[in-house]
Amino acid sequence: VGAELALDGRLRDIFGRNAMERRTAQLADHVIVCGYGRFGRVVVDELRHNDADVVVVDCNSTLEETLRSRGVPYVIGSALEDDVLERAGIRSARAIVVATPSDPDNVFVTLSAREKSATIRIHARGETEAGLRRLELAGADQALSAYHSGGVRMAASILRPSVVDFLELSLQGRRSDMALEEMRLAAGCSLEGRTVVAIEQDYARLRVVALERGDEALRIVPDPDTVLAANDLLIVIGDRTRLAHL
Repeated sequence: VGAELALDGRLRDIFGRNAMERRTAQLADHVIVCGYGRFGRVVVDELRHNDADVVVVDCNSTLEETLRSRGVPYVIGSALEDDVLERAGIRSARAIVVATPSDPDNVFVTLSAREKSATIRIHARGETEAGLRRLELAGADQALSAYHSGGVRMAASILRPSVVDFLELSLQGRRSDMALEEMRLAAGCSLEGRTVVAIEQDYARLRVVALERGDEALRIVPDPDTVLAANDLLIVIGDRTRLAHL
């Protein structure tokens, strides 16, 4: 009986893993998170809280039941292996977060990800200054230290607590009625050729707080008479429902 139960358990694991990989293969424009430690879990939770599709890659098989019970698509295996990134959908993903605790591993995964996709956004965690520098050389779009970011945030909370609270509410979606979003104007969209002030008048409770155009520096609080053009990137804050409509 014990052997039969063990076999049943292994079969369930195999079928469950196969079903999960089929689900992963159907995803596109998702985010791959390599490393499901404390840092990676925070990233996954925030992405899922904002309705982003996520695939976790981790070599620790004991995480499988946790990920499955939470409904998080996953691939059990080392991100250092090419086939693992392929199974995670590296060629159709929009971004990858490289968050293992090893700087050399993170550099290798960054190089591999950039080789497989020239357009994917790579966000990598570094443990040391040398690691951060090498991640940037390897092609990471963003290389950051969790310790540095945490220290800066703590200092900001002491110096400007209300500002930090406001940013956390808008960025993390903790309030249901307010959000901070970015949107890029497609050619021929209804906003093209209109001014910033005209849009704010049409969409009550929304404000355009920044605009990025081509290689120009980000314009903070752009002039109200600025005429919008195709491919402009707007950063808008305000009512979540109105943002969705815009």
